Amino acid sequence: MLTSLLIGACSQIFKEKDKNSPTTEWAVLAYYLTNTNQDDPREAYSGGDTTTFDTTVNAFDLIANNVDDIERLVRFDNGNANFNLNWVPVGSTALQGLGPTFNSTSCNGCHVRDGRGKPPDDGTNLTTMLIRIGKTGEIHPVTGGNVGLDNFGTQLNPRGIIDNNGNTIPGEGSVHITYQEIAGIFPDGETYSLRKPTYTITWNTGGLGVAAPASFELSPRTAPIIPGLGLLEAIPESKLMEWADPNDFNGDGVSGKINLVWDRATSSSKIGRFGWKAGQPNLRQQNAEAFLGDMGLTNPFFPTNDCPGLQTDCASSPVLSELEVSEVRLGFVSFYTSLVGVPGRRGWKLDTVKKGKVSFHEIGCANCHKPYVITGEHANKEISNQDIRPYTDLLLHDMGEGLADNRGEFLANGREWRTPPLWALGLIKQVNQHEFFLHDGRARGYQEAILWHGGEAESAKQKFMQMPKEDRANIIQFLRSL
Repeated sequence: MLTSLLIGACSQIFKEKDKNSPTTEWAVLAYYLTNTNQDDPREAYSGGDTTTFDTTVNAFDLIANNVDDIERLVRFDNGNANFNLNWVPVGSTALQGLGPTFNSTSCNGCHVRDGRGKPPDDGTNLTTMLIRIGKTGEIHPVTGGNVGLDNFGTQLNPRGIIDNNGNTIPGEGSVHITYQEIAGIFPDGETYSLRKPTYTITWNTGGLGVAAPASFELSPRTAPIIPGLGLLEAIPESKLMEWADPNDFNGDGVSGKINLVWDRATSSSKIGRFGWKAGQPNLRQQNAEAFLGDMGLTNPFFPTNDCPGLQTDCASSPVLSELEVSEVRLGFVSFYTSLVGVPGRRGWKLDTVKKGKVSFHEIGCANCHKPYVITGEHANKEISNQDIRPYTDLLLHDMGEGLADNRGEFLANGREWRTPPLWALGLIKQVNQHEFFLHDGRARGYQEAILWHGGEAESAKQKFMQMPKEDRANIIQFLRSL
């Protein structure tokens, strides 16, 4: 009887589309808890009304479906153009300012087709993956963030420019990744193998002292997908605080924690949402940090070149008298990244997918990968008050020693990671021609990603391992449908 009443309530609410009512969220949440094997009336609409339905290589590069104003369409296109610009060193063209050291020449260089990065192929340098670095155990006294190395800063930039004086600015170093295969077996006899990465940095010292291994921390990070970032920004802070349970008062073994990070615009601490450890408070600052850290482009948040004190060649390189990324250009890119539409689901009515969804909830995956939320008010109307299915809580969770990078970030410790959204997961292979998952791309598919889960997710992983092979396959089919 309760199930029937909840289905009826949800159906009526969806018909009325009164998404501003708190009753809507309670009804849908109850629906998820009691009817995970039934058809959600808007199951396919992962991004609410922003959802797009394109399964080509362009699936991650489309404007939100509910943008219908020509001025906003033009603004989005301007942001897209800036996202794809290839920058060059000072003294070359109007698009000057690259470097002096950098990872990529464009936003698209890391987020290829607005998609997901991966570890470099053997013998190649970092392209869609970066390495965060910092002094071991040191915390900035004002911001509470990481302290960069005197000679290499907080991010390894493997490339350098030839400036307009003909001087070669050396990149900071290169990274070599080796993998150890770890064999395992399910209780039903099926075998598997996980690969554990080890990172070796060859510092391009240029007369600088080499960082001793014990003196610095490093954290590899692959580029995340762009779709849905604005919707994540629009999730109310009150909802994140409601989800947080740092002391595990409810006793479910999951203790999601909010990260409080430095907001450079207000010089105060704010709730973190973006990045693998939720280290950025909003999209605008996230984009500004990427402009400087990844491309060496000064901007309103970071007005000086990223030249650590001991890099004298970098510091003496020619600079522009004005910001290399203006407030207007940063605004275009932030508008664009806010309104890239989320791809809708495929095959969600298949019985195997429905069964996988039930199992996903039953073993506890949804405790962190929250399936549903309604966004709040946002400056961009298209992402306000949307019923979305991101499969994240944006909180920090201890993922165990196996995934630990041992590098903190504000309140996040070396074992904690932000729950990544799962929407659009099944289209990564189509868009980016790979399925390397987790923060460093070590997992070569869905099953390996699940098997690396530990810490707060250990119980869910163990339940996954105890399942019959068919049930495990159903969960993977469900993930592919997202």
